[in-house]
Amino acid sequence: MAAQSLSLRRVLVALAILAVSVYAGAMIWLVTNETRLVFQPGAKMGERRPAQPWEQVQELPAWSIPAKNAGATTWVIYLHGNASDLSGRLNILHYERLRELGVHVLAPEYRGFGGVAGVPSENGLAEDARRAYDYLLHTRHVDPRRIVIYGWSLGSAVAVTLASRVDEAAVILEGAPASIVAIGQHRYPYFPVRLIIRNPFESIQRIDKIGSPVLFLHSPEDVVVPFAEGKRLFDAAPQPKQFVEVSGGHVYASEKDPRFFPAVGAFLHGLQLIP
Repeated sequence: MAAQSLSLRRVLVALAILAVSVYAGAMIWLVTNETRLVFQPGAKMGERRPAQPWEQVQELPAWSIPAKNAGATTWVIYLHGNASDLSGRLNILHYERLRELGVHVLAPEYRGFGGVAGVPSENGLAEDARRAYDYLLHTRHVDPRRIVIYGWSLGSAVAVTLASRVDEAAVILEGAPASIVAIGQHRYPYFPVRLIIRNPFESIQRIDKIGSPVLFLHSPEDVVVPFAEGKRLFDAAPQPKQFVEVSGGHVYASEKDPRFFPAVGAFLHGLQLIP
């Protein structure tokens, strides 16, 4: 009997050691693969290009798309989301619909995305967005009161960081997460994601530093960034702010919901940024 008890203890100890080893291995995997899990850049730029006039801004890099009306003075810095690049079909749809509203669009590419050199990181993407802002400010001599910062998905977190550090006329956030680390913790509940992540993108900790009106666009069918995450960020934002519920999920709301761009236009018009 004693021999059987000893054998059982040995088996339990062995299983415990195995469980700890597996858990530690999974932790190491999460840490070493964080960049790939958080960022999903393409290896090279896609083939699509805007149908309307546009130019490559080599020093950023970025695409510049002029407004439909020649007298426009408002610029939108458009910060795209994950698993995409400047040539993404729905990114181009955004450029084209925004220019139709009467704004110029400056769309910077992130390091590590679309064939651009570098490794993406939260700080790196913030620097890329700030370079685009500084380009408008110092090269194009655009008044900050005519600059709108637009972010979609991951780009919304970049937009919040930028807007919390600079002056702008307005901010537009599409499918915005309050905290990417919170989403990661939900997806990996058995791991201390908050303790090990290097790119938390905690927009909820910066949103109160934005000093301009903010428009939130979010779909209840969003399965990438839960609707509750967007509402949580909205609730933390200071006034003036507006929340517009759209349909079409995380990816297709701008394409499928006919209310989407009219809501953007009404927001900009109300601020006298477009006619």
